[in-house]
Amino acid sequence: MSTTKLPAAPEPLTAEVFDSHCHLDIMVGSRQASSGDPVAQAAQAARASVEGILKEARSVGVTRLVTIGYDLPSSRWNADTAGRHADVYAGVAIHPNEAHASTPEVLAEIEELARLPHVRAVGETGLDYYRDWAAKEDQHASFRAHIEIAKRTGKALVIHDREAHDDVLGVLADQGAPEIVVFHSFSGDAEMAGRCVEAGYFMSFSGPVTYKNAGSLREAAAIVPEELMLVETDAPYLPPVPHRGRPNAPYLLPITLRCLAEVKGVDPARLAEAVGANGETVFGPW
Repeated sequence: MSTTKLPAAPEPLTAEVFDSHCHLDIMVGSRQASSGDPVAQAAQAARASVEGILKEARSVGVTRLVTIGYDLPSSRWNADTAGRHADVYAGVAIHPNEAHASTPEVLAEIEELARLPHVRAVGETGLDYYRDWAAKEDQHASFRAHIEIAKRTGKALVIHDREAHDDVLGVLADQGAPEIVVFHSFSGDAEMAGRCVEAGYFMSFSGPVTYKNAGSLREAAAIVPEELMLVETDAPYLPPVPHRGRPNAPYLLPITLRCLAEVKGVDPARLAEAVGANGETVFGPW
């Protein structure tokens, strides 16, 4: 990480939008970042607070956000934080890289958290074949359990899919997908996007869509109808161009949204309004 200083704010949007996926707990340092996570270390060095993150985001038109859990402590923290901030919703889950921790007791607490009114998603869950931190059989079992939690609680399922497109779609088809499915930080090509469109799954795009070498990702975004599109930061990860190598934050979302609007040939305000409407479909009214 080249610097801990946060980038300058982009030009404000003329229409409100929300960040569909970020990690407030990592940004504010609710737990010490590991030595192997320089992104989290840099974000925490910026000494952000939830209130400060929200204020900075509002200044550019990002008025609400969804903060996402990836293990039991982060899910507890995010659920509690969402309960104390009207403009924050939470997702709770065990990340596929932590799938070995998806014991019956842990999953029971995840389901209990998912039933809270300010928790609007079960996620992020799914499959990650890029890293081998958890055995595939553990990942599949955990993913299937989370699908069932989402169906029982009536909450959106937020999916982490890294180099596992076919298997993720296969598990959803075999297990039976919940009513609302979101592919967080969508990373597939146009063919994958077409399969998701056919299934009615939402696709959330993040900073990598702005990267020079992400032509296939932009081709995918071009075919996604506005009514199935979301935008996210995944902050403090995946900052958009020109801020690669620096901590990401919700206030940088306008850069990604404007890139998507250009790809789709629409006005950014129109896309922001569509994303806002989709947010209410996915996560419910604010």
